[in-house]
Amino acid sequence: MADVAHFPVCLELAGRRCLVVGGGAVAERRIAGLLEAGAAITVIAPGLTPALAALASEGRLRHEPRGYRDGDLAGFDLALAATDAGDVNAALAREGRARGVWVNAADDPANCTFILPALVRRGDLTVAVSTGGTSPALARAVREELERYLTADYATLAQIAAEARRELRAAGRAADATAWRRALGPEVRGLIVERGREAAKRRLLELLGVTVCA
Repeated sequence: MADVAHFPVCLELAGRRCLVVGGGAVAERRIAGLLEAGAAITVIAPGLTPALAALASEGRLRHEPRGYRDGDLAGFDLALAATDAGDVNAALAREGRARGVWVNAADDPANCTFILPALVRRGDLTVAVSTGGTSPALARAVREELERYLTADYATLAQIAAEARRELRAAGRAADATAWRRALGPEVRGLIVERGREAAKRRLLELLGVTVCA
C-alpha cells in the first residue's frame, strides 16, 4: 500500500448500509463519523463498549452479537474492520474484493481498499490529512497543528461564503478565483470575530463586487 497513490474523495453515505466489524474504542471513533454522515450502520461484534451499546439501545445502529462470518458483507455498501485480529481483517478484505465492496481495516493498510484520513472539521469546512496509511501518528500531528490554526470563525466563514455564492448565482453574476481569494482573506475573518457574522458577510459581498444596501 505504501507505493500506491491514493485518490482522495468525500463519500455521500446518507442512508447507505455500512458494516462495522468490532465493538471497541476504534469502532466508536469510526461509528461517530458514520453517524454524522447519516449512514445506516450494522455492527458485528461479540460485545460493545457502553457508548455503542447505548447507541444500539436507541436504535441508532443495529448490533449482531457474534463474530464476523464469510458472507456478512452481502447487501452492504461499505465496510470497516475495527479489530486487532489480522485474520478477520484479511477475510473481510477478501470478501470485499469479491463483492466489490470497499473495506477499511484500522491500522492494517494491506487489507484496505480505502484509507481514512485524519480530519479537521469546522462546520461545513473539512480538511483531511493523510500519509497514505504509512504513518497515522504523523497525520494526527499535522491535524492537531491545523486544529490550532483553523479557529472556530472558519465555520462561519464557510457558511457566509456558501450564502454569497448562492446570491451571486441568483443574480446571474460570477466572481473569479482572484476575487474569491481576496474576499476570503484575513479581513473578513477578522470581521467575524470583531463585528459579527452579518458585517463580515456584507464585506465579503463587497469584495466580490456586489453592492450591499445598508
